Amino acid sequence: MGEPSSLKISGRLWLSKDDQNFAGQSRIDLLEKIDECGSITKAAKAVEMSYKAAWDAIDMMNNLSDEPMVATATGGKGGGGTRLTEQGKKMVQVYRTMEREHQKFLDALGQGIDDLDSYVHLLGRLFLRTSARNQFFGKIVCIRTGPVTAEVELAIGKGDKIAAVITRESVESLGLKIGTEAWALVKAPWVILTEEDEPLRTSARNRLCGVVSRITDGGVDTEVVVQLDGGNTLSSVITHGSAAGLELVEGKRICAIFKASSVIIGLTA
Repeated sequence: MGEPSSLKISGRLWLSKDDQNFAGQSRIDLLEKIDECGSITKAAKAVEMSYKAAWDAIDMMNNLSDEPMVATATGGKGGGGTRLTEQGKKMVQVYRTMEREHQKFLDALGQGIDDLDSYVHLLGRLFLRTSARNQFFGKIVCIRTGPVTAEVELAIGKGDKIAAVITRESVESLGLKIGTEAWALVKAPWVILTEEDEPLRTSARNRLCGVVSRITDGGVDTEVVVQLDGGNTLSSVITHGSAAGLELVEGKRICAIFKASSVIIGLTA
């Protein structure tokens, strides 16, 4: 097996005029083939473009250009034909020059970002949209499979782990395995808070501890944000009475408890 390929930055160059796309890769390719073949039919086929699309592109460029870039001739002693005007040839030359400089810029940009792969993965995480208040990213470190369900354990950083119980079918359809990067999603109302030293016995699989970092009174309920020991933050929505009973204040040690069946596992597309 070869070494994993690294990511690089790439992009397409478009020239615009009067807020309309004027010339891009496919249209310049078409112009080059017209110059080479002397035929719109042959040029369109060479660039895998329909005859109508080729004509539409030519009409667009001719209409937006100060001078026509493609000229056609019909009948006559030499028969019909299509050719690039000097304006068309100049456009191809200018675009190719700009394209080379554009690629040099992209190459330099990629070289200037250390560990580009990691930043691209980060962008993928930032585009995750979900109603779950708590979103934890990590790697799967354990999968225990039963006849119907499976317990998946996700390491989310600095010793903190989250366990989720999902179906075997979900494990297979998501392609989960040890080392897979995944999300653990937990809705804030599913999180129970308890004193760290309280001898509470519960069937909940997950227990993460930290310090209360923020308390927000929502009028009906109270949102409590806990800075976990592993560095992540976790939110819980509880009643005013529960918050008062726990005597919650910023800086107080607290533990968050939630069931493994309350955890949703997801992958970034």
